[in-house]
Amino acid sequence: MIAFSQAATQMRSSEIRRLMKLAADPAIISFAGGMPNNSLFPVEQVDELMRRIALEHKQAGFQYSPTSGYPPLLDTVRALLRKKRIKVENGALLITTGAQQAINLVTKVLCDPGDRIITEYPSFIGALAAFKSYGADTGEGLALSSDGIDPAELDAALAAGGDRVKLVYLNTHFHNPAGITYTPQKKQALISVLENHNVVVLEDDPYGDLYFEDESKRLVTPLAALSEGTVPVCYAGSFSKIFGPGMRLGFLWGPAELIEKCELAKQSMDACSGAFTQVLAHYFCSWGYLEPYLEKLRRAYRHRATLLLEALNASMPQEVGWTIPRGGFYVWVTLPQAIDASAVFDSSLSHGAAFVIGNAFDPSGSRNDCLRLAFSHTPEEKIETGVGIIAAAVKKLM
Repeated sequence: MIAFSQAATQMRSSEIRRLMKLAADPAIISFAGGMPNNSLFPVEQVDELMRRIALEHKQAGFQYSPTSGYPPLLDTVRALLRKKRIKVENGALLITTGAQQAINLVTKVLCDPGDRIITEYPSFIGALAAFKSYGADTGEGLALSSDGIDPAELDAALAAGGDRVKLVYLNTHFHNPAGITYTPQKKQALISVLENHNVVVLEDDPYGDLYFEDESKRLVTPLAALSEGTVPVCYAGSFSKIFGPGMRLGFLWGPAELIEKCELAKQSMDACSGAFTQVLAHYFCSWGYLEPYLEKLRRAYRHRATLLLEALNASMPQEVGWTIPRGGFYVWVTLPQAIDASAVFDSSLSHGAAFVIGNAFDPSGSRNDCLRLAFSHTPEEKIETGVGIIAAAVKKLM
């Protein structure tokens, strides 16, 4: 028998791998994978980039880069963060192999087994898996409302946890899986609470650029900008949703001493993120391809969200509720308490539709009266049919 490490025994089985398989099965109408549709990728723009980039810069892409990141891309990301009102000169920046690595690095350098991480309920699967792999205690999670967690509940959780609390993890904009967005007022109230506690905040924001309407743009100022240095905030972003997940590029900005430790930890993981995709991302952004591409994505995801919401309104029983996203990829559906999402899933899958059950997003792994629908990857012409299958399963169980 193999004697596994304590860290390995703490690892929690993730739904992500199974979701990828479901999303790839053409026989299934999948609302499971939170990924772009292949038709939306900027293939033509990348082809054009490859023709324009000078030979020496292409050659640099085949070489190792510094662990902190390809220097031109670091400058490009700093410019993107300044547009979000983050004072980048007050911290340090690290390019990561996706935002998932950023989450993993912060957890690795801050948390020992048994340390407490305060999360939301529901919370991102990948983050929960990372926290569990280091033996962290995530508790039950603080309940999300339509504008974020309750500041008083956060204050109470921080006081109860005391020195055991090392990290507060928040997904502030177009939440995965809940689809909600923290309002500026809620962010300010949370900052007021956090200023009274010695704890690091990890703000995970891979969807902040994918707002549906211009009026929603005002909602996406990060905590990292609003706190103005009064709270130690690590801000994790990603190119996965605004360029392509296959690029495997993210970034982490935060207090210099913390980012320095994360860079040391990254050196022992992968030495550096892929240089070639860093070169591509730099020129994609700096040569003006990014904003037109984002406008295309915003229109596409707004349309898909509308189709999904219309289908829910037409098919679901009135006892079922759901969030109304203003950006991002997700709608969070709440079932009557007597209905188990696993039973809905089994019935739906047998008729050709898939989603993610609620307990995958529960820090305690127990609550299962909700489900996540991702509209980003599902073919538009199949959304209505897929929702109809899920709704029929719910009605049958009711």
